[in-house]
Amino acid sequence: MATQQVSEYERKRLDNIRRNDEMMAALKLRSKATELLSKRPRVGTKSHIVKSEKKPKTETPVVIRRSLRTRGIPPDSKGLDADAVDFNSLTNKSPTKIEPSVKSFGPLPMTDAYRGACSDRSFVEALVGMGNEEAQSPEQFGSCIEREFFNDASVEKRKGEIEAFKLESLSLDPDNIARVVPGRITNVRFFPSSSVKMIVAGNKYGDIGFMNVGESEVYLYHPHEAPISGILVQPHCLSKIYTSCYDGLVRLMDAEKEMFDLVFNSDECIYTLSQPKNEANCLYFGEGRGGLTIWDNRIGKCSSNWVLHEDRINTIDFNCENPHIVATSSSDGTACTWDLRYTDGGKLTALKTFTHKRAVQSAYFSPSGCSLATTSTDNTIGIYSGVNLEVAATTYHNNQTGRWISSFRAIWGWDDSYIFVGNMKRGVDVVSAVRRETVMTLESPHISAIPCRFDAHPYEVGTLAGATSGGQVYIWTSR
Repeated sequence: MATQQVSEYERKRLDNIRRNDEMMAALKLRSKATELLSKRPRVGTKSHIVKSEKKPKTETPVVIRRSLRTRGIPPDSKGLDADAVDFNSLTNKSPTKIEPSVKSFGPLPMTDAYRGACSDRSFVEALVGMGNEEAQSPEQFGSCIEREFFNDASVEKRKGEIEAFKLESLSLDPDNIARVVPGRITNVRFFPSSSVKMIVAGNKYGDIGFMNVGESEVYLYHPHEAPISGILVQPHCLSKIYTSCYDGLVRLMDAEKEMFDLVFNSDECIYTLSQPKNEANCLYFGEGRGGLTIWDNRIGKCSSNWVLHEDRINTIDFNCENPHIVATSSSDGTACTWDLRYTDGGKLTALKTFTHKRAVQSAYFSPSGCSLATTSTDNTIGIYSGVNLEVAATTYHNNQTGRWISSFRAIWGWDDSYIFVGNMKRGVDVVSAVRRETVMTLESPHISAIPCRFDAHPYEVGTLAGATSGGQVYIWTSR
């Protein structure tokens, strides 16, 4: 057989293969590859797992963020108005302190606190003028109230106005609607004057706003850093206005000095502020968890402090006929009456306790002092009358406002006949104290939010203010 002739290309290829084989033989690559393949696990057999060595922990561990929901913790209510959160549903206790972002101690100039769009110069001058007109010394304050309310002429005039008043005459004029402060209103008050129709409202951000009824100008100040819990316009001097706040501060707005003076500073929340009508020197406020504190301006310190409830005090109200008798409402589910003149070993004993199934948001005496009305989140309004408030009746009312609306607080009108309270359908329910039921609802196409906090003008029969969680104030007047 003839030998096949090899081409030049094929010869070079064979030479390369031979040199590669010699090189692999010299490096023993084939034997090592065979050895590795022999150690390879067969299909169906278990392989050995080689555990890696644990790395030493670093000094600064890596923090993995987890939501409150995955950790089984209730949502954080920081930033919400404590008054609007049902703390009983979370911990059965109200917080004793809400830390504001900035807590300013000492006097605060009104110019630094002003947040209004227009100049407040004319407003401040008007306040000073009203203060000079109404000014009375503290010693004359009681006689001033007595002359105003109890002389024969004024009593007969007021009786006549009340007798002539009809619920059907209440109406809401669009000109009497204004946004006084930004955000949720927690407190609203009429100035206690027959010569001016001015309101002041406080909100959850620590603002207070002023407005003359029927006028468009609003004067806004920021003296606090947390929800406003109380407003007291001094009847003997309208240019002096006390405010209390969840930030633990009580301030005095003094228009003559153009200053927000610091009156009291607490490490606890202050939930409510009150004052009897015949007392200009002392302030009463609910402090911390169930505490009632009396501050005496004459000595510049607290004169008394009692723990009256197991949880926060929401309202403090004085009986106009017997100023030593006070009613308190609490988130512990009770309302109580007390006589501040009598203590037992430095402790007060309740004259009477009214029990609800859930938090009691308010307890107010009627204008005559003969009845008491309570509002509870158990969806009832309690009405108590009789010599010792022994005659009790409750009426159903939906008081579930939720977290975003300030709690309902039923107030008395201008006599012992009717109680006014907001409802969740953007109306105002009128409850008859005699019939123990809702007899009328104030409604208007001009109402765009739920009125939740109210005040009846102390001198103008038929003038009612309702405040909303949107910062609006509605003023009903009698036609």
